[in-house]
Amino acid sequence: MGKFSDPFRRRIYFNFGWSLLGFSAIVVIGTLGYKLIGGDRYSALDALFMTVITVLTIGYEEVIDLRHNPSGQVFTMVIAFAGVGVMTYFFSTVTAFILESDLDVTLRRRRMEKTIKKLSGHFIICGFGRVGRNVAQELDATHRHYVAIDENAEHLASVKEKKPGLLSIAGDASDDDRLIEANIAEARGVFAVTGDDSRNLMISLTAKQLNPSARVVARCHDVRNIEKIRKTGADAIVSPDFTGGMRIASAMIRPHVVTFLDEMLRAESKLRVEEAVIPEEFKPRPLGELELGSDNFILLAVRTRGGW
Repeated sequence: MGKFSDPFRRRIYFNFGWSLLGFSAIVVIGTLGYKLIGGDRYSALDALFMTVITVLTIGYEEVIDLRHNPSGQVFTMVIAFAGVGVMTYFFSTVTAFILESDLDVTLRRRRMEKTIKKLSGHFIICGFGRVGRNVAQELDATHRHYVAIDENAEHLASVKEKKPGLLSIAGDASDDDRLIEANIAEARGVFAVTGDDSRNLMISLTAKQLNPSARVVARCHDVRNIEKIRKTGADAIVSPDFTGGMRIASAMIRPHVVTFLDEMLRAESKLRVEEAVIPEEFKPRPLGELELGSDNFILLAVRTRGGW
């Protein structure tokens, strides 16, 4: 039920509640009525049984004889009509619940597909495990749009319960159709961060074929596969094991630098190192004359053909 909107849930609970209340009321009234009609000759269980078979239109033989009791016959007809009405209302509520729940999922999926088609300059995260979610966290912190692709549909659904606005696609990210569905033609970059090096290799190859201008960053566990992935067109390859080893060594050798970098990479921190492409019409000038617009910006380095 968590995937439905609050008004939808309230309406369903309201309808189910009234159905249950109406059925309970009919059973109580019918039992008391038949007990009065039957008198001491019949027990409360007989009256309850008579009510149930009347409401549910089962058609068993009457326990309480009404052949010579016009008031009892009229009472039975009233109970029968009321029971049929309540049961019809109940089953219509169940049917509406099933149909509207499927319709709700379909409509939300279509809205999400339309949103993805309108994206431009976004990123595609292929593999939404621990690494993929950390990538998404940084993209969220820097206000960048992205689409997540993962084979585990249940995993994506659980993430969407906590983050309803997540744009996601369930399927194999190395499949052309899934990347096209993620609007790779307009994407700025692709993260191939599944836990399988061969899958990341295929994602890099497929992404470059569909959009050669998109930047591809791939995850690689085995350093022996780095060159293989690079040959598929990946622009950057990150090995978590190698990077983790360097991070551990740096924490021992240069702790203050590592502390600065850790602060920069925290999602809640506003400290970031960003890249800015210098336009062709930019006129060379001394660094002191740059109009950065705020004292919060610091120029660290300039990339040229010869290096930094």
